[in-house]
Amino acid sequence: MPDTLLSRRKSEHLQIVADQDVAYTRGTLLNNIQIPHQALPELSIDDIDMSVKFFGKSLKAPLMITSMTGGAEFAGKLNHSLAEVAQDQGIAFAVGSQRIMLRHPEVTADFTVRSKIPDGVLLGNIGAVQLQEYSSNTIAGLVDAIEADGICVHLNAAQELMQDEGHRDFKGLTEKIAQLVESLDGRVVVKETGAGLSPETLKQLKSIGVSYIDVSGAGGTSWTKVEAYRATDPSLRRLGEAFSDWGVPTAFCIIAARQILKDKAFLIGSGGILSGLDAARSIIAGADIAGFARPALLAFLQSGTDGVIALIESFTKELKTAMLLTGSGKISALKNAPRIYTGELRDWLSTYNWSGGEEIED
Repeated sequence: MPDTLLSRRKSEHLQIVADQDVAYTRGTLLNNIQIPHQALPELSIDDIDMSVKFFGKSLKAPLMITSMTGGAEFAGKLNHSLAEVAQDQGIAFAVGSQRIMLRHPEVTADFTVRSKIPDGVLLGNIGAVQLQEYSSNTIAGLVDAIEADGICVHLNAAQELMQDEGHRDFKGLTEKIAQLVESLDGRVVVKETGAGLSPETLKQLKSIGVSYIDVSGAGGTSWTKVEAYRATDPSLRRLGEAFSDWGVPTAFCIIAARQILKDKAFLIGSGGILSGLDAARSIIAGADIAGFARPALLAFLQSGTDGVIALIESFTKELKTAMLLTGSGKISALKNAPRIYTGELRDWLSTYNWSGGEEIED
């Protein structure tokens, strides 16, 4: 791995995420989704089918290890190991940011993990701001370079503003994303990085034909808080602390996304998913699959691939239990399970107005 400002920053990110309290104070609001218990489910646990289709391939469970920061010293080991786990568990996987590949092609091997996940869904990853710098064809080449099924384009304006070396210009990104969607025949997942997608942003993405969306809502890792830990400039540290809880909560993002996008987009619910029960709540709210990153990173740092396998097995067991206790034999049934929205989530749903005066239905 080349010793560059980018690689050092990515290593610092992973260290801070692993060692510091970087979670949102407010939480995901997924706990505000109450699921009525069904005492006569008329199901056998062995008959429950958790499979879903994603990018035309079958997943054994509706889970995805989402993109983590790329370009760090052990990015290669992390990508290869997590891809192998995803193959073993039958879930999807996205590599860390491939930005460093554009500047240092010699690190491509850190991201070429298709041999580890030959049958599964593998996605690349690039920042939306890189679309200002590189052509759609160049970015599409990142997909081909690692034989990925598609690419995640991450939006991280809040995080960039907290970095001394971060971007300050976010003009024209909607058009650039639209061009990439066209270049890749729709094989683009647009995602946030922990601050969530508002109804306004969701409507923008819908207007340009984005058909895969990862809400990455507030409630998990706060990258503004991460940058506050990392900052050496006191003014940037203060800025990161002031915006440490900035974002749209995960639960609200998912509900809003499903209402706005209807059945026109595949929806990934991520941002603070810490268990299979969280995954179940996100699917009930409208997600097609649930995504997580920090839990996988922590499990890997503590116990390697065995730790990540154990984590995913726990997630799937908890999700299957939630399905049985809601009388849901398939994921499609879980999506239609009864639910009650309470507390702060209900407040968001009942009072949020976006441009045009429309309201989110609760």
